[in-house]
Amino acid sequence: MIGDLPRIARFEKVSISRFRQDVSRWMPWVSQEEADAAYERIVLPARATAGSSGYDIRTPFSFELRAGEDITVPTGLRCRMAEGWCLLLMPRSGLGFRLYTRLANTLGNIDSDYYSADNEGHIAVKFRLELKEEEGAPHPFAAGAAVCQGVFLPFGITEDDRADAGRSGGFGSTGQ
Repeated sequence: MIGDLPRIARFEKVSISRFRQDVSRWMPWVSQEEADAAYERIVLPARATAGSSGYDIRTPFSFELRAGEDITVPTGLRCRMAEGWCLLLMPRSGLGFRLYTRLANTLGNIDSDYYSADNEGHIAVKFRLELKEEEGAPHPFAAGAAVCQGVFLPFGITEDDRADAGRSGGFGSTGQ
């Protein structure tokens, strides 16, 4: 049955220049040399088993989070997908159960037209560690660790839908 599923998307790396720019924005303590090394470590998302619905998204950087802290990680990834589909990003269940790690927006929605945005559709993920300070030391995340998962879903629109605007970027680019 899995072989009969529609093949509607392809993960790709963003350009090295886009990656460097976003690393500088979200992780200003990372040098250009470290960013270049991280770019080479980017692994395109994959499913772990034939029955998995989620594609594991891995961090190209090592980092650590303390209780109550968050970090925005540029993944170096973009995703081209068929119209009528979206990619939902969600925490990996093990990280949530063991460490109370969550995505800052709880569930990320990557639209099919984001691929063509001015930022090359670069997917960044913001994580938050919800542990209380007394519950443990900082938690390390190794470069290459699967930190969230993406699931593709089809969507529909209303019969009277009139959306015709184009996209220019990510967060807030649709004017809402």
